[in-house]
Amino acid sequence: MTSVIASTRFSVLDRSRIRAGHDGPAALRDTVAFAREAERLGYHRFWVSEHHGVPGVAGSAPTVLAAVAAATSTIRVGTGGVMLPNHQPLVVAEQFGVLEALFPGRVDMGLGRSVGFTGGIRRALGRGKDDADDFAGQLTELLGYFDGTQTAHPQVHARPAEGLRVPAFVLATGQGAALAASAGLPLVIANVRGEDAMLRAVDDYRDAFRPSAWCERPHVVLSGTVAVAATTGAARRILLPEAWSTAYSRTRGEFPPLSPAEEIEARAMTDRERGLYEEALRGQLYGTEDEVADALEKLLSRSAADEFLVTTSTYDRAAMLDSYRRLARLAGLGGGGA
Repeated sequence: MTSVIASTRFSVLDRSRIRAGHDGPAALRDTVAFAREAERLGYHRFWVSEHHGVPGVAGSAPTVLAAVAAATSTIRVGTGGVMLPNHQPLVVAEQFGVLEALFPGRVDMGLGRSVGFTGGIRRALGRGKDDADDFAGQLTELLGYFDGTQTAHPQVHARPAEGLRVPAFVLATGQGAALAASAGLPLVIANVRGEDAMLRAVDDYRDAFRPSAWCERPHVVLSGTVAVAATTGAARRILLPEAWSTAYSRTRGEFPPLSPAEEIEARAMTDRERGLYEEALRGQLYGTEDEVADALEKLLSRSAADEFLVTTSTYDRAAMLDSYRRLARLAGLGGGGA
C-alpha cells in the first residue's frame, strides 16, 4: 500500500445498469444492496445517476437516494449527478433539503449540465439543448435557496432546504471545470478525452479556483472505471459488457442491457463496432491488485486528486463485488480485508 493511495478517499458511483435477463426494478434493488456492501467495505460515498429514457439504465431518478440512505447508516449518499438543466432549481433544492433533513450530515449534491439524451426526451422534459447554456445561473439560484441569497424569484423560499448545508459538486463536462472554479465548488472529472486532457483541466481548475462559502480550497474527485481480479485477464473481462454497450450506443443511439462477457467475446462486430469497442477499453484501470495499485499510484500522484469515484459496472455481479472488495483492500479501507 502506498502513501498516495492511502491518503486518497475512494467512493462509488452506481448507475443501476440493467443486465440481460433482468429488469429495471431488479437493477434498482441491486443498487440498494450494493450500497450496503460499499458501506461495509469502507467506501466514503455512494452516488447514483440520472439518465432519462435510456433502455439499459434504470437510474433515472436520483430520489432513489432515499432508499439508499435508509438502507445504510454511515456512508455519504449523493448524485453523480442531478442534471440541473433538466429541472427547476427550486425543486432540486426542496428534494435535497428533504433528504438532508431525514439523513443529516450524509447527503451530497453532485450537479451536471447535460440535458436529455435525445430530442424526444428533451421535449418530454420540456427542455432544449440551449438550457445547458445557463448552468451557471441555475447553479447560483440553487445554492441561493440553501443560504437564503437567491434573487431570481424574490420572496420564494425552499423548504426545508433554507439554512441546511448540502455539499455541492460540479461534474466536469464541457465547461464544467471552469464553472466549478468560478463557483468555488469541488470538481468531479472523468477521463473522457484522455488522461492528459483531464489533468490539464484539473490544473486549470486549481489555477482559477475562487474560494467560496461552500469550499475554501480546490477539491478534485477523479472518476473512472477500476477492475481488480486474481488475474489481468479476469479483470479485463469485467470491462467487456460496458465496453460493448458503449460501442453499441455510439452506433445505434441507445445503451443495451449488459450482456455476459462470454457472449461479447463470441460476438461478430463490424470494423466500426470493433474500433469503438476497443476505444472504450482504452484508458481503463484493470489488473491484479499489484497492477492496479501501481496504476493508481501513478495517476493519483500526477493529479494530486483528493478522491477517486469508482464507476465500474458489469454483467457478473459477483465479479464486480469482488473487484470492489479487492480495491478496498489495496486502498486500505476499513472493511477491505473481509
